[in-house]
Amino acid sequence: MANGKDLELAGWTLPETRADATTQFDRFVTENRFTIAVVFPVVGALTLLASAEGLLPDPLAFNPYFVLFGTFVMRLPLVAGVFPLVDRRAGLALVALTLYSYGIELVGVRTGWPYGEFSYGVDLGPMLLGEVPFGLPVFFFPLVLNAYLLVLLLFGNRAESTAVRLLATLSTVMLVDLVLDPGAVAIGFWTYDVSQFYGVPWQNYAGWLLSGSVAVLLFDLGFDRAGLRQRLEECPFMLDDLVSFVLLWGGINLFYANWVPVGLAALLGAGLLWTDRFDFDLSETRLGRTVWR
Repeated sequence: MANGKDLELAGWTLPETRADATTQFDRFVTENRFTIAVVFPVVGALTLLASAEGLLPDPLAFNPYFVLFGTFVMRLPLVAGVFPLVDRRAGLALVALTLYSYGIELVGVRTGWPYGEFSYGVDLGPMLLGEVPFGLPVFFFPLVLNAYLLVLLLFGNRAESTAVRLLATLSTVMLVDLVLDPGAVAIGFWTYDVSQFYGVPWQNYAGWLLSGSVAVLLFDLGFDRAGLRQRLEECPFMLDDLVSFVLLWGGINLFYANWVPVGLAALLGAGLLWTDRFDFDLSETRLGRTVWR
C-alpha cells in the first residue's frame, strides 16, 4: 500500500482543505482531459455497438460494471466543476432530486406513466427494489446540469431572466433526450411497447417535460448561479461530459442511421463549438506531454 511519501513522489498529497481537494481534482481532470472526454466515449460507443451486434462474448457484452465505470469517468469533469459549489442548499436539492428520480422511474416501470410502457433490455447494474437502476442519478443528473451550464454560456446575460433560463434549459434537456433515447433503444438498453420516433413513443418526451422541469427547477434553486458562472470561466473542462455525450450517442445514432438524432447531436456539438468547449490544448494533458515531449 502506498504511504504518504509515495503519494508525494507521485505528485499527490492528501488534501487538507476543500480548496486543496478542488485544486487536485481540477489538475487530475486537466491532465487526463483527452482520455476522459474523447477516448472513453469513443471506446464506449464501439463497445456498446459490438455488444448490441453480438460481437462481444459474455461477460464482456453489456457488462454493467463497465458501463457504470465508463459513465462515471465521463462525468468527472462535471463533478470536478461543481464540487466546490455543493453546499447545504445544493446538497438538499440533490437529495430531493435523487428521491424524485427514483420515485418517478419506479412509477414509470410499474404503471407506464409518464414515459409510456417500457422495460429494460440489459442489466444496468444493481437495481433498487429490483426494478430501478441504482445508478440512475449518475445517468440522469448530468444530462440536466450540462444543459443548464450550456444555456448559461450561450445566453450570457439573457440567462439572468428566470423565464429565459428555465425554458431554454428545459428545451436543451429535451434536445438531449431526443438524441439519447433513440440511441438507447437502438442498442437495446430499453424498449417501448409503442414505437413512434425511432422506437420511442411521443409520450416519453411528455414525461421528460415533467421530470426535466422538476430537475431544472431544483438545480436552479439549489446551486449558486454566480458560482456556476465563475467555475465555468475557471474550468474550461466543465462541459466535457457533454462533449462525451455528443461523441458517444451521436456515434451510436450514426451507426444505425438515425439521421434526425444525428442532426440534433450535431446541433449540440455546434453549441459547444460556439462556446469553444471543443477546443483544448492537448499539450496540457498527460497524453500530449507523452507524445510531444
